[in-house]
Amino acid sequence: MPLYHKLGNIPHKRHTIFKKADGGLHYEQLFGTIGFDGMSSLMYHLQRPTMVKEVGESKDVSPKTAVEYNIKSRLLKGFEVPPAEDYLDSRIIVLFNSDVNIALAAPKTSMTTYFYKNADADELLFIHKGSGIAKTMLGDINFGEGDYVLIPRGMIYQLQFNSENNRLFITESYHPIYTPKRYRNWFGQHLEHSPFCERDFRPPENLNPIDQIGEFTIKVKKQGQLHELIYASHPFDVVGWDGYNYPYAFSIHDFEPITGRVHQPPPVHQTFETSAFVVCSFCPRLYDYHPEAIPAPYNHSNIDSDEVLYYVDGDFMSRKNIDQGYISLHPAGIPHGPHPGTYEASIGKSKTEELAVMVDTFKPLKLTKDALAIDDGKYYKSWLE
Repeated sequence: MPLYHKLGNIPHKRHTIFKKADGGLHYEQLFGTIGFDGMSSLMYHLQRPTMVKEVGESKDVSPKTAVEYNIKSRLLKGFEVPPAEDYLDSRIIVLFNSDVNIALAAPKTSMTTYFYKNADADELLFIHKGSGIAKTMLGDINFGEGDYVLIPRGMIYQLQFNSENNRLFITESYHPIYTPKRYRNWFGQHLEHSPFCERDFRPPENLNPIDQIGEFTIKVKKQGQLHELIYASHPFDVVGWDGYNYPYAFSIHDFEPITGRVHQPPPVHQTFETSAFVVCSFCPRLYDYHPEAIPAPYNHSNIDSDEVLYYVDGDFMSRKNIDQGYISLHPAGIPHGPHPGTYEASIGKSKTEELAVMVDTFKPLKLTKDALAIDDGKYYKSWLE
């Protein structure tokens, strides 16, 4: 998101002396992307952010292929993924390709014994159930149901939950995640026809630097491996920062749907983009208002992309037998559309209360064993009369 922000105390000029109260120096760190060419932030630490005491065990957390060449439309019952105590243990990848991992998570407890950093991928956490605080190097972000929490790659964070009932839909992207270009002018400001604007984004707040020396476990995901490192200083010791590269939250309830006289195509629901996939938000909205409009989506073929739809809440007008937490997968090259009877039944309807998140990838998705364990096995036949 190309929006400048600053928090805490920073010196007047970059790369200059910035003294602590005791006369010592703060330690500057550039948090940048794309080899000094992408978005970056400058942060100022109380201690050196480079003090590694130990490198511990690593474990393989890369997804394993159960179905590589998928041609079936699938329906995964997401809430059948059992809760787990630990946040990282609860993250179950169900669909993936070389650009993205799509995961479900149902963590019961907060992260209290370690910190986490994904060194490979931006993480887009959609909070379906639960609330809490995402604590990061750059401050705190309160989150609740319906929030997207975007955490850029390399950002150290902890999640603190307010209860044990938490459900997350996670998109792990090996490409930077931005808001759509067509909604921004050449300065980067969101345009008047954008379904959201800068005031809808919630950057970090409450920067409370922790000046501690000791042993702090940071779990780092890199190249499909989860490494355990022990640092000598607390990672949340930043006294100030500024720039463009930082985590933020955006509520799906702040997305303002674009409607028309006849049915609008899925790109009007787009919320985020990468060079390899897009994320869309389907929100409660008025239906098409042409007197002869058919509100249900027309049959269409995803010739170039796999379509993943995560169902959050409301009336899923074009689908039958859909519940919260379900994931439909419609593979590229196979036409799909409204279930029998829903096309006709939509005529004359004035609005929908559906709430869903869609991920469209430009490369085919593979399925894991965990995906097959929650697959209903018959969804591909659900368009038969």
